[in-house]
Amino acid sequence: HNPRSYRRFLGPLTSLRAIPPRIFSDRDAYWHGRSRRTVCHDSVMQQQQQQQQSSGWYEEDGKSMEELIEQIRSNNKYASSKKDVGGTVYLVGTGPGDPELLTLKSVRLLSQADVVLYDRLVSKEILNMVNPEAFMVYVGKQQSYHTRSQEEIQELMRMFAAELGQGATVVRLKGGDPYIFGRGGEEIGHLAEQGVEAHSVPGITAAAGIAADLGIPLTHRGLATSVRFMTGHAREGGQSDIDAAMATAFDLYTTLVIYMGLGTLEQTVSTLTQGGLPRDMPAVAVEKGTTPDQRAVWAPLENLHTRVEDAELKSPTLIIIGKVVSLAQGWRALYPPGTNNE
Repeated sequence: HNPRSYRRFLGPLTSLRAIPPRIFSDRDAYWHGRSRRTVCHDSVMQQQQQQQQSSGWYEEDGKSMEELIEQIRSNNKYASSKKDVGGTVYLVGTGPGDPELLTLKSVRLLSQADVVLYDRLVSKEILNMVNPEAFMVYVGKQQSYHTRSQEEIQELMRMFAAELGQGATVVRLKGGDPYIFGRGGEEIGHLAEQGVEAHSVPGITAAAGIAADLGIPLTHRGLATSVRFMTGHAREGGQSDIDAAMATAFDLYTTLVIYMGLGTLEQTVSTLTQGGLPRDMPAVAVEKGTTPDQRAVWAPLENLHTRVEDAELKSPTLIIIGKVVSLAQGWRALYPPGTNNE
């Protein structure tokens, strides 16, 4: 409990002034509502990527697993490591987008990573925090297009850990939290079966980060006694599971948070209103929440799909439905208390 020991433990992370300018271009500025600052200059990121490309440590799309492993072998950093022990894999959640929402542990692991496998939703500002000497492998996914299959991603993590050996750090970088619709359980389970040491580092999930940014308390006395996280995106052959879950989501005092629900929003609204949720239940859809490109569409539940279509929101979009949405300033600006929600 000695304050001096605690400061020594945290090291340079105890002060924003100690964070390199390449991460924060304006350390004294903070994001307020829609007036948001630029966290890092594009030119800095481009320069770093060019340096990595010139040294052979920036992975372009299309390389096979064998080619990737061969590139690892060509680097002599871990040539003398004990290969019978293997490196450690960390699934690191990066939160909803704002780099200032990263945990101290996440920042530390990024700075010492040897290999980073990163998703589509990880911003360049966060990638700019990665060890410049790390081997970067893009494994992003989006609807109807995956650069690599889930099985291949899991095998890459195992192979990198085995090839680099003892002392190496392999980071699987994910948006949000690895264990909330991030398939983190599958990846940790696979690595455990293969005898690879693996850990999950939590991130602020989109529901918590975006709701806080908008001023929506997910629970509130008298309005919401529980909160329910749901997905609107089904695995292949799993749409019936989604339909069954939606068919039970009619509690007036439960806040619904739907991840990846943009493509099925029309069906979701129909199911919920037919099941008993009031058509004027406050709702909001948020694209790229907590980032400089954030856009929010506020509407009564029955009108949400139409207004989201009119606004042409794109993925990633989070949907929040419930009485607590009416507490946010964004809602009250459009629907002042005492007026009809139309």
